[in-house]
Amino acid sequence: MKLKICELLNIEYPIIQGGMAWISDACLAAAVSNAGGLGVIAAGNAPLDIVRDEIRKAKKLTDKPFGVNLMLLGPYAQEIAHMLVEEDVKVVITGAGNPGKYIKMWKEKGIVVMPVVASKALAIRMQRSGADAVIAEGMESGGHVGKITTMALIPQVADSVEIPVIGAGGIADGRGMAAAIALGANGVQIGTRFLVAKECPVHENYKQKVLKAKDTDTQVTGRKTGHPVRILKNKFAKEYTKLEKENVGLEQLEEFGVGKLHLAAIKGDIDNGSVMAGQCAGLINKAQSAKEIIQEIYSETIELFKNIEKERSTWGK
Repeated sequence: MKLKICELLNIEYPIIQGGMAWISDACLAAAVSNAGGLGVIAAGNAPLDIVRDEIRKAKKLTDKPFGVNLMLLGPYAQEIAHMLVEEDVKVVITGAGNPGKYIKMWKEKGIVVMPVVASKALAIRMQRSGADAVIAEGMESGGHVGKITTMALIPQVADSVEIPVIGAGGIADGRGMAAAIALGANGVQIGTRFLVAKECPVHENYKQKVLKAKDTDTQVTGRKTGHPVRILKNKFAKEYTKLEKENVGLEQLEEFGVGKLHLAAIKGDIDNGSVMAGQCAGLINKAQSAKEIIQEIYSETIELFKNIEKERSTWGK
């Protein structure tokens, strides 16, 4: 299954590892890239030097392409945007803002640009700006979410642009990948399942929280602030929801959420921290290496398409 995105990114499997702040580091990105997917380092709100160090570390761990996820609203976004050119990063994935002013600079250096989009209109805008592909991310994803489901978003975005579309949001196995491709995607981006990869640096408590999650264990907080985030239910989520119901000010809500992802991902406080994860967490029940995850998802996808083709041959008989 050699899709166009594989040629564009020079990867073996059309699977991109999601860029998760405080989590997606050089080790995880390199492991995914070495396994044939596209590993991604998350810049998040990290200072330039830290992101640069992770990029250089990844280059020592893999000779395969990897990307950097740049949050454009981050305090160091402009500095990092230029540093990515200096460090010869092959792929840039952007979110939380418009990358338009950087695209020309990146593309002149041969960098593949793939913005995350949550609507058809934004996908069209990114294509006009010169993006090489877009990642259509549905509200089932962990972390910051939009308003449209993955199943509804992917085909509408695919119908609206000519560049490749990557499906994301709630995808954790071959069934999700096959569905995304059937809907018009050229590959998938997966975050939550890589949380439990053996190479993922997230705290073991966080991993166990994901592994024990059920289908109804996520909720969206922050709708009032305009920055909705999907997390696993815990004490923090309950207290945040209470504050929202009490109609406290936006400043108080935002202050309450500061540092909570770091608290969970790095410190391992899964009661008082923000444990970001997608709705697919309930599908994840085992820890594996990045290579095992990619190969399992890919083989499941191929097997599904083979079975569908076999079944289709009997239709009408």
